Amino acid sequence: MYNLWLMESLKSAMNELKNSTVLITGATGTIGSALAQALFAANEKDALNIKILAFGRDEQKAKMLIEKNGVAFYKHDICEPFVLAENVDYIFHCAAVTKSAEMVSNPVDVAATSVFGTRNVLEMARAKQVKSLVYLSSMEVYGQGIDGEVTEKDLGHLDLTNLRSCYPESKRFCETLCNAYYAQYGVPVKLARLAQTFGAGVPKDDTRVFAQFAKSVIAGNDIVLHTDGKSRGNYCCITDAVNALFILLLKGENGQAYNIANPAASMTVREMAELVAGKFGVEVQVEIPANPQKLGYAPNSGYILNIDKITQLGWKPKYGLAEMYEQLVSSWQVV
Repeated sequence: MYNLWLMESLKSAMNELKNSTVLITGATGTIGSALAQALFAANEKDALNIKILAFGRDEQKAKMLIEKNGVAFYKHDICEPFVLAENVDYIFHCAAVTKSAEMVSNPVDVAATSVFGTRNVLEMARAKQVKSLVYLSSMEVYGQGIDGEVTEKDLGHLDLTNLRSCYPESKRFCETLCNAYYAQYGVPVKLARLAQTFGAGVPKDDTRVFAQFAKSVIAGNDIVLHTDGKSRGNYCCITDAVNALFILLLKGENGQAYNIANPAASMTVREMAELVAGKFGVEVQVEIPANPQKLGYAPNSGYILNIDKITQLGWKPKYGLAEMYEQLVSSWQVV
């Protein structure tokens, strides 16, 4: 299902995980499950004897993960403190509410999941004295009002009267909380500011714009835009993102944030629609609804994520946007 590969520069570093225990929150999500699959593959190929603890709320999705990968699954609400007897060496904190519609219909729970969940993970990391923790943040922390190339030191503004700000604002606070735990308690945390990630492994019920485009071409329908398509997106293949997260876990600097994206894949929504339509032989239509803000779309952005900081650790993206769509569409067409 996943076209997971490990960079040559990462393979030797993965030996650091031998005989260790790795905990993944949000393990039934796209990134969390891909990380679990990669760990299991490393166990199978290199006999690393990594114990994988997968935490999530969806037992049905977890069933497939466990059956295929032998992962120890724990049904757990991230907003509740962890009660865990086992030692934990490494943590990927992936749990979050990422559906745009929920950000406007259920903003309290979106923010609470981010903030209380992250506090609970940090407390556990502190108690277990973990060797490394990666917090999955988002490029949305950059907000609005910035254009051009954006480094980890840049920051735009957020409209706090916009319900959808519950997501990026809570991500900003969580980054602050992570740095506070590092400064006060020495929790070795790294911050991953992810672009939108997709490819094989995205569930068919995903509602993000790239998924809507893929569903249209599979059905043989034209792509319909509900905005003018001028907002610029930043993207990264799931496989590339997994490699980046392992590099951060093992090589990243504590208390630092890192952009994870493929700058070559950055384009406007309209440009992406035209690329996909041309590749799969459909047309692009524009039908803007009367109240598009109710759909929870992110405000328009025009920046491109700079990835110099993480490339200095030895990472670089491999797959472009066309390849990401090929992987996504092919995986969804498999019966």
